[in-house]
Amino acid sequence: KSSSDTVATSPMHMSGKFEARIIGSAVAGISELALFHPVDTIAKRLMSTETQLVILNSPAQTAMNLNSAIFRNAAGESVGRKAVSLFPGIGFGAAYKILQRVYKFGGQPVVKDALTKKYGSEFDERFGHKTGQTLLAAISGSLIGIGEVVLLPLDALKVKAQTAPEQLHGRGVVNIFAQEGMSLYRGAGLTAMR
Repeated sequence: KSSSDTVATSPMHMSGKFEARIIGSAVAGISELALFHPVDTIAKRLMSTETQLVILNSPAQTAMNLNSAIFRNAAGESVGRKAVSLFPGIGFGAAYKILQRVYKFGGQPVVKDALTKKYGSEFDERFGHKTGQTLLAAISGSLIGIGEVVLLPLDALKVKAQTAPEQLHGRGVVNIFAQEGMSLYRGAGLTAMR
């Protein structure tokens, strides 16, 4: 038996397409996190600030208010420390974003392939090839989107770390999940519907 016969008949051999989807999805999640986590932190902090930020007749006071709202305890620190202060909850954010991207972008094609294998000819017959494939893609995307609800606690903890880090200080991950319980799934219904 040649080595190419062994590889071709091995049940563990994959074409590389699946691996590429998983690796590409993980890279997308990491890139998105690196670029947009600070922007997300700023947005969450501005939304959760109860102080009036803009003082129309005092640009200096407005700048001070924005500095305090955005950078919080690092408002008086160096530029480098201010930048670092925009990455609270990065662990939860990384776990959420990378798992989400791998799950969505890596999983949706797998589900679509399975649906196509099982129902593809029926969809082609009923709706035509192009529309049938579009519908299968939409169904697989919807199924994957509903399953994404499982990852919501990680996003909830990321937001909590961005806006109220004192609520998480000194608590381990297991302790947080045990104490917070199902409250980490607030908004699950809306997430599944979108």
